[in-house]
Amino acid sequence: MNKHCVAAVLAAITGLYDAMAWAARETLNFEVTLTIPSRPFYIMPSEPGWIHRPQVLLWNYPDSTLGGFSKNFDVRHDTSAIEARLESAAYLSTGRPGENIDLRVRFNGVELSADPVFRQVLSREEAATGKRVPLEIDPITPAGGYKAGEYYGNVLLLFNARAPGE
Repeated sequence: MNKHCVAAVLAAITGLYDAMAWAARETLNFEVTLTIPSRPFYIMPSEPGWIHRPQVLLWNYPDSTLGGFSKNFDVRHDTSAIEARLESAAYLSTGRPGENIDLRVRFNGVELSADPVFRQVLSREEAATGKRVPLEIDPITPAGGYKAGEYYGNVLLLFNARAPGE
């Protein structure tokens, strides 16, 4: 009889211990996604989510200078070089005359302009293997210096896959 009582008490203690262990349990659930490009030509931000949001250029108070920013892109084209240009001049503006800040835009170290001619940003060999390259946007200090205000602008990049053999 005592063995049965001891077994019952041990079973009850074990049950309470298990219940207490589950009382502190936490479960985390999150989604994981992935995009594997299947196209022979792609130019994709390597850090997702930023490209559709305004990018803030930071003001350096001690130096009274404006900083730029850099983001990486994964690029590939399996048959020829990749070219790029700006759709229009890149600048920030307050909307008031004479209050613009021109921007220097480089992709893979190649400075881009709004000229209608595309510039090669990756050779055929680089593009064929695929590469991670930087997009760099830096302000150009205006002749009269920076003027106080709220500035906004857009940078519109166009990419072109050269025809094979060019």
